[in-house]
Amino acid sequence: MNRLEKVKGKLIVSCQALPDEPLHSSYIMGRMAYAAYTGGASGIRANTVADIKEIKTTVNLPIIGIIKEQYGDNNVYITPTMKEVDALMAEGVDIIAIDGTKRERPDGKTLEELMKEIRTKYPNQLFMADISCAEEAVECERLGFDIVGTTLVGYTEYTKGNDPLTELAKVVKAVKIPVIGEGNIDTPVKAKKALEIGAYAVVVGGAITRPQQITRKFVTEMEK
Repeated sequence: MNRLEKVKGKLIVSCQALPDEPLHSSYIMGRMAYAAYTGGASGIRANTVADIKEIKTTVNLPIIGIIKEQYGDNNVYITPTMKEVDALMAEGVDIIAIDGTKRERPDGKTLEELMKEIRTKYPNQLFMADISCAEEAVECERLGFDIVGTTLVGYTEYTKGNDPLTELAKVVKAVKIPVIGEGNIDTPVKAKKALEIGAYAVVVGGAITRPQQITRKFVTEMEK
């Protein structure tokens, strides 16, 4: 069984905390990953080489690795250039996820140009495209991605307000490669629904690993 097959039909927990968040610490993300593992998670999604290194010391689970890097005011920041891909390859992860949207990239390369370079350099690595609509999923399958994830549904200008599960259903119908349900899947019921729709696996992040965000939801509801 390869590492991708280990997450089929299972939960992947995204353990991330950005520099402006209270839990920003590789050590804390390592403990978060261990908590997810003991709760039954079958995979981890993680940001930065430092966090991935730490997570590997706590769990032996398939890892989807990303590096969030902001270049000026460019909107593409999930593993946006070859530099981030190289860093993740040097560390070693099961799957590398990169922004697969149709938006302009910070280095001016098209996604097709980047993917050609990636495939030449790293022919055996699994790559996942974080997309926001079915049209992008189809294009990413054509470009040679192994997996697509609905990570960015609602996060691009042209998908604002779109329902993640509705878009997931369109993506599942549109491509033959595995589709990972991700992005605003914030309840167990939605996660189960994503599998029923045909998702290969489901990634849940904030609803599990971001206590600040979870607290805010409670406070907002109680103040209504």
